[in-house]
Amino acid sequence: MKKLASILVAASALVAFSGLAHAEAEKSAKPVGFSFEGPFGTFDKGQLQRGYKVYKEVCAACHSMKFVAFRNLADKGGPGFTEAQVKALAATFKVHDLNDKGEAVDRVGLPSDYFPSPFANDDAAKAANGGALPPDLSLITKSREGWHGTFNQLVNGIGGPQYVYSLLTGFEKEPEDVAKDKPDGKYYNPYFQNGIWIAMPPPLSDGQVTFDDGAPNKLEDEAKDVAAFLAWTAEPKMEERKQVGFEVLIYLAILAGLLYGVKRKIWAAIH
Repeated sequence: MKKLASILVAASALVAFSGLAHAEAEKSAKPVGFSFEGPFGTFDKGQLQRGYKVYKEVCAACHSMKFVAFRNLADKGGPGFTEAQVKALAATFKVHDLNDKGEAVDRVGLPSDYFPSPFANDDAAKAANGGALPPDLSLITKSREGWHGTFNQLVNGIGGPQYVYSLLTGFEKEPEDVAKDKPDGKYYNPYFQNGIWIAMPPPLSDGQVTFDDGAPNKLEDEAKDVAAFLAWTAEPKMEERKQVGFEVLIYLAILAGLLYGVKRKIWAAIH
């Protein structure tokens, strides 16, 4: 019995050590800054347009964006595409629909359509990606945490855009202490939220996307631009929300001043 107990203790220690090694290998998001951060931050329209191009040419091959309609690309506070541009962009996608006979057809996308999934269903998506289901990117920056800690997140937000940027730029050669545990068809990325092994191969590389405005297109530039674009898809009304919040604060400040003046007037005789 003592020998069995010793074996169990040793096995438990080995598992704990392995888990600790993997936990130490995981990293928090890189502290990259964005123009839309802070109470007065706004989206950079040029960056959003570049980010859209990265999504269209790279990410859309595997990832859906089902909560975003093409017409949203022309919304106030968004990338700033014109209605004519949105119509042209939508036309580059094929949308599954039914004709007047109820038959399934593929037609050209319209501004009123939502971004279509690149796969017919989840099973098809898994089959094409080694059993892994590519997540929808519509709200990805609100569903992924770049860093942790209640106070840290209260001050700096959850770091969703930073997580996306870090993941895209975080593919590395695995350290020797974890290389022996590498699963088949997986890639080492210490910024991945669900462990250090990810099914997605490195999607970006230097010069992979050529931007229309001639902006730099190193891997880090592409990653930052698409992270900003996905921050907008997750919070398309962010600028409007910040403006309303600022106006409310001004209103409350004026109201507080008026109430203080009324209090002084009413209680002046008593004092």
